[in-house]
Amino acid sequence: MKITDTVMTKLRMVMCSLSMVLFMSSVALVAMKGFNWGLDFTGGVVAEVQLSDQVTKEQLKQKLDLAYGQDVQVIGMGESDRWTLRYNHISEQAAPSLADTLATVSDQVQVLNSSVVGPQVGQDMVDQGGLAILVCFILIMLYLSVRFEWRLALGALAALVYDVTLILGLFAATQLEFNLTVLAAVLAILGYSLNDSIIIADRVREMLRGNPNGQTDNLINRSIQATFSRTMVTSGTTLMTVSALWLLGGSALQGFAIALCVGIVSGTWSSISVGITLPKLLGLKPCHYQVKPVDTSEESYP
Repeated sequence: MKITDTVMTKLRMVMCSLSMVLFMSSVALVAMKGFNWGLDFTGGVVAEVQLSDQVTKEQLKQKLDLAYGQDVQVIGMGESDRWTLRYNHISEQAAPSLADTLATVSDQVQVLNSSVVGPQVGQDMVDQGGLAILVCFILIMLYLSVRFEWRLALGALAALVYDVTLILGLFAATQLEFNLTVLAAVLAILGYSLNDSIIIADRVREMLRGNPNGQTDNLINRSIQATFSRTMVTSGTTLMTVSALWLLGGSALQGFAIALCVGIVSGTWSSISVGITLPKLLGLKPCHYQVKPVDTSEESYP
């Protein structure tokens, strides 16, 4: 059954309103709860160990939490006898020996490697990660300002801000570890969402140019219908790939995969609910994309 223009317009407005609620909720969550920063940002110790096959994750974590007085992350590496341990760095005088602590739960202990990330290095990563996102936004703003009229450009930029904020709100709400892989996913989503917004905005621009007397809402609805199948195919196949990464990639890639899955869905949603609905609310009309004649007549001077 074909959806009428009136129904599509109302649906876009509902989606836009819901997007505003989600955006404000995400901002509130980030402000109140903050992030569970990973060791990439806070600094700490990462060790890879090999133990006997009989040791379980629960036994290992309980002993390490008690010995180090903190929540130690215990990650399986695919082999039943190899583990990755992550915990905050403490002074050598107060810290018990890792090998001695592991010896209380396993008769076979081998520390394969251990590395320490200092807090200064972690702070540098936070600064560089924030700078990377800022530079990315600035370059995107420059590109959009050249490509589109300011209303469509502002809509695409607002969709990007919405996608990033939604992902940050999710990680603040769930307190999943926010590490460098998650930051990489956020940067990847910026590019994916921008591409989706530009595809629809390009079609809207063509519709506005070709129909100078048309109604903006109807032209936007026709643009969505024209690009809908392409959007669903692209988003669907990408989501299937990332979902496989989420299910089979293990805990080390869990945050990365979750951020990408949410970002892909959000990018498709925001391109319609924010990217082209906001320009209409700002007064976008076909006349803004009509070629204006230039007066080339020479002025006569006395």
